[in-house]
Amino acid sequence: MKAMKNTPKVKMGIVAVSRDCFPAELARTRLRKVVAECRKLKLPVVPCKTVIETEGDALTALAEMTEKGVNAVAIYLGNFGPEGPTTIFAQHFDGPFMLVGAAEESKDLLIQGRGDAFCGMLNSCLNVGLRNLRGYIPPVPIGLSDHVAEQIAHFVDVARVVIGVRNLKVMSFGPRPQDFYACNAPIKPLYDLGVEVMENSELDLLELYKSVAGETRKINAIARDMARELGAGNAYPEKLSQLAQFELTLKMFFEENLGARQFGVYANKCWPSFEFSFGFVPCFINSRLATRGIPVACEVDIYGALSEYMAQLASVHPVTILDVNNTVPDDIEIKDLKGAAREDLFMGFHCGNTPSCCLCEGYCMRFQLIMNRIMEDPDKEPDITCGTLEGTFRPGPATVFRVQADLNTGGIMSYVADGHVLDADPASFGGIGVIGIKGFARFYRYAMLGKCFPHHTALAFKHSGRILYDAAKLLGIEDVQAPLPASCMYPGENPFST
Repeated sequence: MKAMKNTPKVKMGIVAVSRDCFPAELARTRLRKVVAECRKLKLPVVPCKTVIETEGDALTALAEMTEKGVNAVAIYLGNFGPEGPTTIFAQHFDGPFMLVGAAEESKDLLIQGRGDAFCGMLNSCLNVGLRNLRGYIPPVPIGLSDHVAEQIAHFVDVARVVIGVRNLKVMSFGPRPQDFYACNAPIKPLYDLGVEVMENSELDLLELYKSVAGETRKINAIARDMARELGAGNAYPEKLSQLAQFELTLKMFFEENLGARQFGVYANKCWPSFEFSFGFVPCFINSRLATRGIPVACEVDIYGALSEYMAQLASVHPVTILDVNNTVPDDIEIKDLKGAAREDLFMGFHCGNTPSCCLCEGYCMRFQLIMNRIMEDPDKEPDITCGTLEGTFRPGPATVFRVQADLNTGGIMSYVADGHVLDADPASFGGIGVIGIKGFARFYRYAMLGKCFPHHTALAFKHSGRILYDAAKLLGIEDVQAPLPASCMYPGENPFST
């Protein structure tokens, strides 16, 4: 697998705070213990030399963290902490922050060494709310040094997603295909998240494609790399030059158009006019860019591209975008459902855009069967519909995730569910796999259908639900749906249903 680029690097800082009626040395000592526990986890953290007791200290600490390149920070209540200076630091810090605090270590320290961070956390959170700030607070925010270090390690993953989204540009080409209302993309909720959007015509893409035709050396090098990747699955070698030219086009556009943003993704038109104009389907190129950390959402699904990118940042691994596509017939043998019921299975499918590193051996470049039916003579060899990467998803832990504009509120909503790609033969075509999620049948009916989510979902090839849920909340997405246990009812679920 190629090294993934287009991903933020989190430089994690930790700043201790101390209320003036408590000894500052208590906060310093406890901070040193947390840093030592972080080192045991091989988690590099940058401790702040300044302990925040006053507003002046807050500004000094801010300057220190900024100078050291820190872009995410843990604010550590080594004791009760001064809620004003604490939240002033958080307000002016340019990056995600978390609040954690120190638990009492021993009954022997409850006279001179008591910190009262349990109490201080309440006041700090109140002040965060007063300033309309949004920080991450762990489920158990007060703990001993080893517990705090573990919470910081989780926050690094959450911060990676948040930093990436706030510095992201979604670049799109073309309007969505006819009648694909599922891929509508209201822009304001994206701006509210901090995402920039650059919309372009598919004619712009065609002209760009033509303009790089003379870059023969670069095109040939990409084509050779494609042939190496496909190996025995290179069923249409005559198409590689065209596909390589298209990959070069998207790479060059990406590099030249990030502008003020650090990271980017694509949401591109891929049918039906694309094939007649370009002479191929772009799926294989989409898979290759996703392998390198640049997801490309099909059918101009801008929210799908954002969902893919967030799933990539959470899993630190290439991802794909799928249709939540079809049911799984009972005669498909599956030995291990990984805790799901048979009714909780579905097939995730797309034409052939999944990275090869996420597919089982035997993947192959083929033609898009559905498009071939309507675009080409069935009695002739496929031509303009060639270019998919077909194969079965590798079995293992997986997470489905989607961010979408809320039709009712004009805001934004999300869902996330952990499950597994099951070890099963889908007996079908495209990039495809059988996915099992415990409780998915009810989740599909009352969360996905009930909240009007579209048919596309991002698929991470690792369990990433905990990170994505926390990151979505930290980004301000209040409505995050997740599968509920049988004992809990979804809104609108009939209590008399069996």
